[in-house]
Amino acid sequence: MNISIERKRSDCSALPKGWQREEVVRKTGLSAGKVDVYYYRGVRNDASLVPPIRQTASIFKQPVTVYKTQDSKVKTDLKHGTQEKPKQLFWEKRLEGLTACDANGVIGTTSLPKYIKSLGPYTSDATTIQSLATALHVSSQPITGQIGSKQAIKDNPGVFLNPEQPLIAAVTITKEDVRRQEERVKRARQRLRQALSVA
Repeated sequence: MNISIERKRSDCSALPKGWQREEVVRKTGLSAGKVDVYYYRGVRNDASLVPPIRQTASIFKQPVTVYKTQDSKVKTDLKHGTQEKPKQLFWEKRLEGLTACDANGVIGTTSLPKYIKSLGPYTSDATTIQSLATALHVSSQPITGQIGSKQAIKDNPGVFLNPEQPLIAAVTITKEDVRRQEERVKRARQRLRQALSVA
């Protein structure tokens, strides 16, 4: 099968300067009469001897000296602080009313320990627990709780609430708390050791 093709190339005014449009008309075959359109970019000449001009608001055009470096690494802007997306205030309230369940039904709720106080306007214990659990699993910074007073946060939460911290009052851990927790861990390890020795 012999296909004859007619080509017509012209400058394209709809694209930047140097781009050309080529129309190819098929003469024979099943697709005779169909037109294929191709766009070609003209050859860029980088060997220009005219230095680039600084693009400023100055009325006088100032030449710029261009320095080529050996490595072609892309330099990124240095940004201070963490690069995480900022958290929305009271995002935990979107989880209110949601409960975990399994094949047997809804799993019972957990209560807050007595030394952890919920902090935030109209915040339930369940929301506080979700906030604390998320902070423990996701946050890379120490969890201290909210440092503002309960009244200040209630009056103006947009100013005094830290979205990086869970919705709990500031917690101070004493040496006695650490000792008590270590005792609980020891007892749990002993029970585990006994269970493994029986099995």
